[in-house]
Amino acid sequence: MNYVEIVIEVARDHAEALSDALMEAGALSVSVEDADEGTADEKPLFGEPGMEPEEAAWDHSRVVALTAEDADQAAIVADAAEGIGLADVPKYTLRGVEEQDWVRLTQSQFDPIHIGKNIWVVPSWHEAPDQNALILELDPGLAFGTGSHPTTRLCMEWLEAHPAPGKAVLDYGCGSGILAMVAKKLGAGVVTGVDIDPQAIDSARDNAERNQVADIEYFLPDAFAQSAHANARFDIVVANILSSPLKLMAPMLSGRVADGGALILSGVLARQAEEVAAAYAPFIKLGVWAEHDGWVALHGVLGSDTVPPAR
Repeated sequence: MNYVEIVIEVARDHAEALSDALMEAGALSVSVEDADEGTADEKPLFGEPGMEPEEAAWDHSRVVALTAEDADQAAIVADAAEGIGLADVPKYTLRGVEEQDWVRLTQSQFDPIHIGKNIWVVPSWHEAPDQNALILELDPGLAFGTGSHPTTRLCMEWLEAHPAPGKAVLDYGCGSGILAMVAKKLGAGVVTGVDIDPQAIDSARDNAERNQVADIEYFLPDAFAQSAHANARFDIVVANILSSPLKLMAPMLSGRVADGGALILSGVLARQAEEVAAAYAPFIKLGVWAEHDGWVALHGVLGSDTVPPAR
């Protein structure tokens, strides 16, 4: 079956309402794009991972509605315009979309990712390029963390550069569980992950089982507080979240680090590094370990008056 896309360029004020109205009028799906994409006027909508804007629209938006080939596209646009009270039916163009193997097309966009010296993140439909490497089988999904984002990559590289055989590791804000799995595969002992999203916990548990590290324990915060780890301190605490929550959690995360243990933070833009380090200064001295694409990883050792060297 072939499809037809309706393409409408509108101002920000109408983009979201028109999208909803097009769905009500019979569109199969609707997306909103930056109409200035690829030009000097293109504007990024997302600033930090996990931070969603209040409105999925740009000043100059392009609404793209997918319809069946035999649908009445003119009627769909007219009904949508009437539904949101537009005085005139907006101008639009049509473009054909041929039937494709959408699963195969989506999979083709995700290749194995090489991280650090010896880590490969490999989707399930690919063969690992190096069978002797530390291999993580991980498919893109609902939980953040596939190794493609600089913050995840920085944390994985830190763990690879600081293996801790037999040590206890806490991955706070674990997402897909990728950092906990790296730590475990590098020889860590007790490894625990915590996240506020139940879907992330389910995803992390599935990923751990798939990667033969099912003994990693994952918890929602309330369950973690009631677990055997409620008062535990860890040799390594890693948190790849965002600068604002990281600052708020400074007392809690620092309190989870064992004496002489390491704290690693990411999800921090380079321009935010000093303010995040300042929030932790009463508890642990942090410095930048490495930077990648404008993002940094901060690290420090509890009880040390000096910051460990950068990479």
